[in-house]
This record gives sequence, C-alpha cells and structure tokens, in this order.
Amino acid sequence: MTEELEQILLQLTQPDNAVIQQATAQLKETFKDPAIIPALCTVMSNSQNPQIRQSAAVMLRLRVKKHWKKISPNDRECLKAVVLQAFMQETEHAVQHSISQLCAVLVKHETPDRWPALLQLLNQSTKSSNPHDRQVGLLLLNKVIDSNPEPFKPHYGQLLQLLSTVLQDHNNPTALYYCILTLTAITAYIGSKEMNHMRSIIPTLIVSLKYLIMADQDKASEAMEVLNELMESEVSIIVPHVADIVRFCIEVGSDTTLSDSLRVKALSCIAFLIKLKSKVVLKQKLVNPILQAIFPILTAAPSPGEQDPEDEEDDSGDGTDDDNPKHCAAQVIDTMALHMPPEKLFQQLMPFIQACLASENPYQRKGGLMSLAVLAEGCADHMRTNMLSSVLQTVCQSLSDSNQVVRSAALFALGQFSQHLQPDVSKYCSELMPLLLGYLSSLNQAKVGHVTKAVYALENFIENIGSDIEPYLPTLMDTMLSALNSTENLKIKELAVSAIGAIANAAKTLLVPYFTQVIESLKDFLTTTTDEMRSVQTQSLDTLSVLARTIGEDVFSPLAAECVQLGLNLIETCDDPDLRRCTYSLYSAVSTVSPDCLTPHLTAITTVMLLALKSNEGIMAHFEDDKTFVLLDDDDDEEDKDIDDVLEDETEADVHDIAGFSVENAYIAEKEDACDALGEIAFNSGTAFQPFLESCFKQVYEMRDFAHEDVRRSAFGAMGQFCRAQHKVWTENPTEVNHQALQKLLDVVIPCFVEAVRTENERQVVMGILETMNSVIKSCKEEVFRNPSRLKEISHVISDVLKKKTACQDGGGYESDDEEQQAEYDAMLQEFAGEGIPLLASSVPADIFAPFLNDLLPLIMSKAKFSCTVADRSFSVGTIGEILQALGSVSGGQRVAGRLSNRLLPVLVAGVKDSDPEVRNNSVFGLGCLAEVAGSIVVSDYPMMLSVFSNLLAKESDLRVIDNLCAALCRMIMSNVGAVPLEQVVPALVAHLPLKQDLEENKTVSSCLAMLYKHNPALIVNQMKHIVAASSHVLGSQNVDKESQNTLTVLMKDIAQQHPADFQRAVTSLPGEEQAKLSAAISAS
Repeated sequence: MTEELEQILLQLTQPDNAVIQQATAQLKETFKDPAIIPALCTVMSNSQNPQIRQSAAVMLRLRVKKHWKKISPNDRECLKAVVLQAFMQETEHAVQHSISQLCAVLVKHETPDRWPALLQLLNQSTKSSNPHDRQVGLLLLNKVIDSNPEPFKPHYGQLLQLLSTVLQDHNNPTALYYCILTLTAITAYIGSKEMNHMRSIIPTLIVSLKYLIMADQDKASEAMEVLNELMESEVSIIVPHVADIVRFCIEVGSDTTLSDSLRVKALSCIAFLIKLKSKVVLKQKLVNPILQAIFPILTAAPSPGEQDPEDEEDDSGDGTDDDNPKHCAAQVIDTMALHMPPEKLFQQLMPFIQACLASENPYQRKGGLMSLAVLAEGCADHMRTNMLSSVLQTVCQSLSDSNQVVRSAALFALGQFSQHLQPDVSKYCSELMPLLLGYLSSLNQAKVGHVTKAVYALENFIENIGSDIEPYLPTLMDTMLSALNSTENLKIKELAVSAIGAIANAAKTLLVPYFTQVIESLKDFLTTTTDEMRSVQTQSLDTLSVLARTIGEDVFSPLAAECVQLGLNLIETCDDPDLRRCTYSLYSAVSTVSPDCLTPHLTAITTVMLLALKSNEGIMAHFEDDKTFVLLDDDDDEEDKDIDDVLEDETEADVHDIAGFSVENAYIAEKEDACDALGEIAFNSGTAFQPFLESCFKQVYEMRDFAHEDVRRSAFGAMGQFCRAQHKVWTENPTEVNHQALQKLLDVVIPCFVEAVRTENERQVVMGILETMNSVIKSCKEEVFRNPSRLKEISHVISDVLKKKTACQDGGGYESDDEEQQAEYDAMLQEFAGEGIPLLASSVPADIFAPFLNDLLPLIMSKAKFSCTVADRSFSVGTIGEILQALGSVSGGQRVAGRLSNRLLPVLVAGVKDSDPEVRNNSVFGLGCLAEVAGSIVVSDYPMMLSVFSNLLAKESDLRVIDNLCAALCRMIMSNVGAVPLEQVVPALVAHLPLKQDLEENKTVSSCLAMLYKHNPALIVNQMKHIVAASSHVLGSQNVDKESQNTLTVLMKDIAQQHPADFQRAVTSLPGEEQAKLSAAISAS
C-alpha cells in the first residue's frame, strides 16, 4: 500500500488536471483502508521526494484533526513516535515545517504532559550544542506552542529561561526568529508568576531584534510584532522599558537603509505605545526625542524624479498608499494629538512646525502644514481657542505658494481644519470662500489629484456654514453642474456629485431652485450599467441620500418610492459592497421623509442587510505555506463524507493553519452602514418594522464583538435605536405585549452597554456607546429603570469613566501633579459620561437618585477648578445646571436641590466670575436653575445672587451671557416673586430685551412677563414701550418657538384691551415694519 500511496501522491503534484482528478479518486479509495495512517507515516518518513513527504504530513494532519477519535490507540502511539523521529531526521525545511504543524495538532488532542517524548525532544534539541538542531527544535517549539499556548502554561517558567538563553544566540538568526515568535505566542497567557521574568527579558529581546534586522529584515519585521503583542496583552511588562523601546523604534524608523515595511513597523509601534501609555511617554521626557526623529522622516524629499504617493497625479485620495514611513510619521503626531494634553504637546511641537513653515525647502513647508493638519482632530479646542487666526493665515498664504506640493498640503490642512475646528472656522467664511472658489475655477481639470484635494477642502468647509452659503450658491452650483455636463473625466464628475452633496448639507431648502437639474444629472448616472461609471454611480447614491434629508419633505417625497425601487434594482444587478452600502444609506434617508414607501419592501431590504452582516466576504485568511499542497476538492457524495473531511477544501481550515486575517475596507464600511441603516429604519418605520425587529436585533447583537471598531460602534448604535423604536411602538400602542418586548430588549441592551463601556479598548467605540445609552435613557426614561439594579449599574459605570477606571482610559502609570491636564478626547469621553447624569436625574424620583448623585457630583465639581481647562470648567458648571434643571421635573427634586445648594452655590458663583464667556454663561444658567428648582429653600441666598448678577450685567459684553442673565432673573422672579426687588430688577431686565442669541430662553422670559402682568400690572405698564418693542422682534420670528410666541401674543392682547392708550403710544413709536409684524401677529391669533 505504501508504494501505491506514494505513486498517488506523486500524481497529485503533476501539472495535469486529468491526472490530478484520477489520483484524487484513487486516494479516496485508499483512505477507506484502515491501514492508511501507518502507510502515510511510512511515506512521510521514507519517501525520497520531499514534496511527497510534505504531502503525506499534510494529509496526516488533516486526518488527525478531523478523525482523532477514530484512530486506534496503537496507531496513535505509533504516530506520535514516528512523527518525532521523522521530524528529527528530516533535512528539508518545508517538510519540517509541515511535520511541526502535525505535531501541533497532535498536542491539541494529547496535551503536552501525555506526550513526554515530545517534551524530552524539545528539551534536548533546543539546548543542543549543534546550532542546526537548536534551530529545528525551536521551529517545533514555536509551532506546538503557537497552536496550543494554554496547555503549556505549567512549563512557562522553564520556557522563559530557555527563551532568554536563546535570545543571546546572536549568530543564529533563524533560532532568534522562532524564539521571538514563541514569546509572542505566550505573551497573552503570561500569569503573575512569570511577569517579572518576562520583564527582565525585554532588554535582551531588543538587542536580539537588532541582530535579526541585520540578518533578515522580513523575519525581523514579523518578529517585531512581539512588541505590539506585549503592549496589547500585558502593557505593565514593558512600562519599565518604555524609553529603551522608544529609542530602538526611533533608530529603526529613522534608518533609510532599511526596508519601508520594517520602518513602518517601528513607527507604528511608537504610535501604539503613545496611544496606550501617553503619560509614561510624557513623564519620561520622550516626546522631544520622538519629534526629533519624526520630523526628518516627515519632511524628507522623495528620490529624484519621484513624488510622495499623495502628490502623484493619479492619487485617488483613498489612502491606499498609507504604508510608508512618511505617512506613519504623520500618524505618530496624530496619535500624540489624540492622547496627550495639548498644552504639553504644543510647547514641544511648535518649534519644529515653525522651523518647517519658515524653510526654503518645499518639503519642509509641506511637513509643517501636514503636522498642523493632523493636530486638528485631537487638539481642536486648543487650536480654536489659542491659534485659529494664525494657522488659517498660514494656510491661506500656503494656498498661493509657488510649489504645488505645498499648495496641496495647504488644501489638506484647510479640509482638516474645516472638519474639526467648527464652529469657529465658519466665521472666516468671507475670507476663505473666495479663495476656494478662485482655486476651483482656475484649476486645470486634467490635474485630477489636485482637484480632489481642492474639493475635499471645499466640502469640509461648506458643510458647516449653513445659510451663510447663500451668496456663494449660484457660483458653486454653476461650477458643479457645468462639470457634470461638460467634462469627460469620470473622476471630475464624481467629485462634482460629491460636492453637490456637501452644498446640500449647508444650503438645505435654499437648493430647491437647482433640485430638478441635479436630479436629472443623477438619474443619468444611476441608471448606467457600465463598470467604469461605478464610482460616479456610488457617489450619486450618496448625494441622493443627502438631498432626501435636506431638501425638504414636500420636495423629496414624490421621488421617495422611485428611489427605493432604484436601490433594489441596483442591488439585483450589481455585486459591489460600496454600491450596496450606499443603497442602505438611501433607504435610511428615505425613512426620514417617507417611511411608508419602504414598508412593502422591508423583507427584501432587511434580507440584503442581514446577509451583509453575516457575510465573511472580503475577509481574507492568510494560510501557512503548506496549505498549497491540499489540492483536493470536496465531493458532495454522502458516502465519501468522511474521506472528504480529510481532503477538505482549504476554506475549512483550522484557525491555527491561518497566519492572519485581513478585511477589505469596502466590506467593513458595508457592515457599518448596514447597522446604521437598520437602526434608523427601525425607528422611523415604527409598527411596520415589528416583524423584522427580532431577527435584525439578533444579527446586529452578534456584531458587537466584530474585529473592526467602526462596525462595533455602529452595532451598539443600532441596538440603541432598536430600543427607542420599540419604545415608540409601545407608546403609540400601549399593549402588554409591546411593553414586555421593550423590557426584554432593555434587559439585554443596557447590561451589554455597561459591560462594553468597562471592557472595550477603543475610546471612540466607548464614546459611541455612552452617546447611544444617553439617547436610550432620554427616550425611554423610567422604562430603563424598571429593573431595580439598573440605576446602580449605570451610575457606577459613569463614575468609572469619570475616575478613568475603564479599559480604554490610560488611568494607570504615573499620576502627575497636574492631573487636570489631559488629552481633549479623554476629556470628551468623560463629557459623554457626565451627560448621562442629568438624564438619570430626570428619569427617576429624586430621593432614589440622591445617593448616587452624592457620589457623582464631586467628580463633576472637581473639573470646575481654575487650574482645569476651559472645556472642563464649562462642562462642569454646565452639567451642574442641567442636573438642577432635571431635578425640577421629578418628584422630590426641590428637596434634593435644596440640600445640595450649599455645595453648589460657591462653584456656580465662582463660575460667574470666570474669564471665559461659555463658563460664565453656564454658571449663570446653573444659578437660575438652582433658584427655580430649590424655591423657598434658597431665598436667603437671593440678595447675594442678585448682587453677583448686577455686577456681571454692568460689565458683560457677551450677548449669550446677557441672554442667560435675563433668563436667570426671570427664573428667580417666577420661583419667589416676593424675594426680588422688582422695581429695580424688572427695568434692568427689560432694558436687555429682546434676547439676541440664546433664543430658547424666550420661553422663560415670556412666561415671566406674563406672570408679572398678573402679579403687578403697573410694573409692566411702566415698561410698556420696551416690552412692546422687544415683542415685535419675537413675534413672527422663525427662530422662536410657537409656545413663546403664543404667550407673548396673549400678553400683548391683554395689555391692548386693558391699557389701549399706553399700548397704542408704544406701538406708534416703533418703525413701520415692526408695527405691521405686531399687528399681524395679534390679529392672527
């Protein structure tokens, strides 16, 4: 049988399909013979052909993996002995590799302790004086441990001793390589016993990596993964060695003689370390050395005759060429911005940037602009507050630089600023828009790479300027529509369609005059069937979705059904993840204006989206080398099932045959958009979505552990939307069945949120979960807290975030003296948590929430200290105000607010005197809310509060603060009219009306004036002229809510009837236009 088997295996290696098929059929017959295991062992040990020996090892591994229980005890023992013997006598590396994988599968079934011969062999070979034996032994050790790290745990102590010895074998790079891979494999399983030993190995590990780099850069690049694994699994091991690791990575990243992949690995390692342990990096004064290494990389000129990938003419702007050292250098600065306090970072970074911007070298100037650009996301508050004008000036000057490389970088920087430094950037609209428009009109359309950057900057800028776009709208739309109709260049068409979407986001209904023309152009693209038009088609779907949300329901609704049908047709005819993703967004957008159009198609729509979530399409498994020898396909014949399991197709590979996974971005984006769309459609479709809610929830719930963070964040968001959707259905149809369905959902979702906030490593995901949890509490209110433990769980997890105790927060390491300074995104995460406190306060009776509030308040109040950042101080007093306002809406709120008043008054009064207008504004609001909610309990504090307000009013210039002062005085009057000296306060109040910026407070002011008129009519009549003048600005205004306008209208009518002469005199003193508005409003009511 052995000879026959060897002959069959030989035929399988022939380059002839007919021969291979015949051999496969013969092999299936052979596999029915019980003697197949010994025969394969013999071939693996004795064949003269290494390829056949390797095939036999692979066949054995697959047989063992699937059919271990069917192998007789004798054959098992025989197999274990033969495998070790074959391994040691083998001379071909590829065959040794396959046999070592066979050993790894055997260990999975036998465990190391039931195979003493293996342990003995590993012990002897790895300690052998023969370098080749050591190398082979370490290969075997690596394979068996990599596949089964846990069963070897009892041996980790000995193993670490062995590995630390091997790491000093600098002349044997292959041994070093397998040694480091083995260390990587066990890192995640290291226990506290081995921690110190592991720590002591790090310096030796760094030296051995240097030797491996000199010997084999590809192997070294793979081996460097050990550093990432150490950081991810057990960062405390490397904390004492952070400086050494940074220095090593700087050395590798800066060495231009090394391969790009190796340099990228080193620079990525620095970025990852900053993300996980920014405090340690700061404390050990490593920021400056890192920057000194990073800037030469960032500003390096490309080789003569070449360009940086992003400056090449055919650059699509899709970031596919991200894996180069220059990009990674920018990423290191980006990571610093996201994870370090801006005050500390800018102090060290700005000298580098300023030197670059002042340089004669265009690549230096480009590097300076790229640095500013990547800082915008993580340090937005700092840049807005301290340097916006100067950085915009720099960018504007660079837009007219003589070198296109610099101009391109300036466009990128302007796009980043426009995206992240809102709303302040929009104030520069009159300076920036003419520049951008001039840029677009003068561009040579052939230079697509440059047009891409110009459109990127324009889109990010205009999306946030709202109605300020109006004067530029004709020029913008003419430019874009003519580009659609005249150019043959598909990329330019795609960019123009994208820009129209951004214009629509700002212009909203102002775009109506252009709507028909835009839709006609989009229809041409959407009905095309050619592949080269696919990207224009995809972009057209995106822009159509924006129009659905912005142009107005009455304009878009007639097209809604046609849009849904269009999406369904496209999915039928085209298998493209980007296109499918855009149809999901289109359905989602249509659900906001015309959900009924989706109802007949919900089965088809949800089926496609659930398939996208379940699909493994786009996920590539990278197999170990010898998988290529499994050339046999499955056969569907039932009787051959057992044999087929052995000869299975490689898609069924064991996870340990897989060296790694990669996921195509398009499929990630599709899953992300499917989650988002399902959540929004569920909420907007209401009862119609009920038959699909359970199946959609189950599949989305599965995605909460998906490998990519964007998909996880969207899955949590959709779970929240499903809860809100079910709550809406129950509110509209309050049956017991609907109520139970809501509670069942909440019982799964809320604990899931709480657990994920604690354990999720990605900060962005946690921010998304907190935001979603807040929206669920806001919508479902007391329903969230039917389960008595829920209030405690949510309060505690908010407390954990505020104390920096969750997995995504760098709470450990060094507690610095100035703990108030932290990265802006870390502060933002805490803000999302803090926003949950007023929502809790408004959802349960105050006395029940009081014990939790007592624990949470000090964490909020600690951020009001003068040494904290403006953003923190503003957040602190703003949250206090919102908590007080929330207490006013629940039973027992007055008592609890009164008990807290002594603690809160000093904080809020100090805030009123702050140098920052937003902090003053929020403090004034908080004092007003305290007076309103605590009522008579704080009457004794009224004189002090009025004195504070009077002093502020005398010198305040910020209009929003003045508006809030007026509202706070009104709250005090309505809460305790007898405790306010009305003769002095009311004239001062009325003199500052109408409100100029915080128009929401018109509700408070109009209610107060109406109450005062009932309480003391003479007081109002004395101020008639001012009050009538102020009312004429409010009545008929689109920016003031109807309730406030109705209150004022009733007041005006009452005054006109009871004091006609005074009223008429006041009206006559108004300009004609205001008189007409007032008369129209009164007569219309």
